[in-house]
Amino acid sequence: MPTRIRLITMLVLACLSSAPLAANLTLPAIFSDHMVLQRNAEVTIWGWGKAQEPVKLSASWAPGEVWEQQIGPLGRWSFTITTPDEAGPFSLDIQGYNQLRIEDVLLGEVWLCSGQSNMEWSVNLGIDEGEAEAAAADYPEIRLFTVRHKTSDFPQDDLPGEWVKCSPATIRDFSAVGYFFGRHLHQELDVPVGLILSAWGGTPAEVWLSADRVRSDRLLREAAATLQPQPWGPKDPGLAFDAMLCPLAPYRIAGALWYQGESNTGYPQTYARLLETLIDDWRARWGYDFPFYIAQIAPYAGYGDDNIRGGILRDQQRRVVAATEDTGLVVVADIGDLDNIHPTNKQDVGLRFARLALARQYGFELGLVEGPLYQRHEQSGNELTVYFSQAEGGLVADGPLTGFELAGPDGQFHPAEARIQGETVVLHSAAVPLPQYLHYAMGNTAVHSLFNRAGLPASCFTTE
Repeated sequence: MPTRIRLITMLVLACLSSAPLAANLTLPAIFSDHMVLQRNAEVTIWGWGKAQEPVKLSASWAPGEVWEQQIGPLGRWSFTITTPDEAGPFSLDIQGYNQLRIEDVLLGEVWLCSGQSNMEWSVNLGIDEGEAEAAAADYPEIRLFTVRHKTSDFPQDDLPGEWVKCSPATIRDFSAVGYFFGRHLHQELDVPVGLILSAWGGTPAEVWLSADRVRSDRLLREAAATLQPQPWGPKDPGLAFDAMLCPLAPYRIAGALWYQGESNTGYPQTYARLLETLIDDWRARWGYDFPFYIAQIAPYAGYGDDNIRGGILRDQQRRVVAATEDTGLVVVADIGDLDNIHPTNKQDVGLRFARLALARQYGFELGLVEGPLYQRHEQSGNELTVYFSQAEGGLVADGPLTGFELAGPDGQFHPAEARIQGETVVLHSAAVPLPQYLHYAMGNTAVHSLFNRAGLPASCFTTE
């Protein structure tokens, strides 16, 4: 047989082998018993079957109603249906050549938790009061779905996993930050909560957005080229995105939590562009602009000998929130550990995430839910006055007000004396008679001394 004919025959056989062998309907793993669907929303249910065959969907919350369609030419079907406000439990029935039933389906709030090790960090890896927290984690209306580590060079349709009820046994290997966020949300809203964990310790942000978006941007392409191979996870753009995120879309989510950045401190100056692109990429993949909340990395001594890379990255995270709609920043500088890249206080990180969501998304009147964020500054003679958002009621200092630096036209920074004046900070340095630029807490291990009345620390920043 000529080589060309043999090759065509092999390709045809390969295509046939990847098509459904029978008319059986199948579902992606994200649709399983014990799952949580987003309440009060249009949700998409999808799967596969034999092209052109009929498929029907019914939900027990809508007795007597049946959705019908013909499976598409590529063997994929999908229904978009509206969920009510009731919690359930409910069931879903999908009928075609065979019949599938999904049982114990709850309707509530679904959140995606992603990033690297501080998001992935679990009770079993060591957190404050871990054993007591695990023993008390009996919340059957909180459901957990963990995406296993996997890479791919092209977008996948499915991934391994299953929904489980939150219990002292199942919580041990789940994200502690995600759990504490979900627990507080569940307690305050009194509705079921579904948490989808798709995270991988040691991964840079590049692996979590599509390779095409990185390749098409010169700055991102150059930054990605500086990443070095690591034994604990992938570094190349798109590898986790294609395998661990693409199969989840368009599963309806209320929003996303992001705790990542440590693995990008080697080249931090383009991180804002990278994260803004990632947020846009995810929102485009899901088809709507869901809330995206970011945990700022904590001060840590191990971010290089120049003592500023961690500060630059934290400031880049602040800039993303300043420039991107429906985002929020959780500053954790006061609950970190300068000698441990994995701080063990995950409770307060989850709580701060939850308060952000409750105030921004669910209408709770909680006052200040973010730390002070730099807005602008004004010069008057040899002083600079700095204005902050999230400072209503006045700013406060935790001990001496330190960490501020000023520079004049020469760009040389000097320590500044600082005093709080209501919702502003006034800066002065005898070494800088004509101040133009300022820093706050930009060192890798800088102590954050500025807080608002809610006890939340101000983010570091630079005006350069």
